[in-house]
Amino acid sequence: MPSRTAPAELAILEKILGPEHPDVATSLNSLAGLYEKQGRYAETEPLYKRALAIWEKALGPEHPNVAQSLNNLASLHDKQGRYAEAEPLYQRALAIRENALGPEHPDMAQSLNNLAGFYYTQGAYAKAEPLYQRALAIRENALGPEHPDMAPSLNNLASLYHNQGQYAKAEPLYQRALAILEKVLGPEHPDVATSLNNLAALYHTQGKYAKAESLYQRALAIREKILGPEHPNVATCLNNSRVFVTKDGSSGGSGAP
Repeated sequence: MPSRTAPAELAILEKILGPEHPDVATSLNSLAGLYEKQGRYAETEPLYKRALAIWEKALGPEHPNVAQSLNNLASLHDKQGRYAEAEPLYQRALAIRENALGPEHPDMAQSLNNLAGFYYTQGAYAKAEPLYQRALAIRENALGPEHPDMAPSLNNLASLYHNQGQYAKAEPLYQRALAILEKVLGPEHPDVATSLNNLAALYHTQGKYAKAESLYQRALAIREKILGPEHPNVATCLNNSRVFVTKDGSSGGSGAP
């Protein structure tokens, strides 16, 4: 997300550089990003749209900066449930990057993941799967099989298979993502805890409760140590772990992952 920009700073830039300078577009995106984080969507949208118009005029409609602005606006519409407006923006951003950077450029993975995530949340798994697969292949070729950016791509595809009940496909992807994060970030990083939870949820879904419980407990220990016992993410881990304890103290499998 862009750095924060105050409205007063934006006004100064507009006065000094003019309202259509590319630096003004950067500041507009920054302020819009801040408003979006705060849930101020009505104020966010015109800023993203104005930044997009500036980039298109200054750099042309096929510049990579235009693709980023399109992604910003598409993501906003996506969050608002305005799917018919979001989809063509994601698609245009992807096409721009492919034409400008080439089909194997690492930035292509971001646009592919954005569009795949859009389809995934709507349950359009057949559309999402090839996009996630392509993003994963691009990152593996460009960055190497153990780069930390591989982990999100592996988790995305694993989650898709998990939700479709294709557990045999999901498991090795979750396991590989976990191994990468442990190696790169260390065994007690918060991202490792998230990866442990993903794999635990898969085992839970399949009724492999002993495997799931040990992973949930390890994720809980990491988050308690790093974040403190009162953090909301710790509460989530506690709920996951408690699923396996019945009233008589024995291990059980009732409840949702």
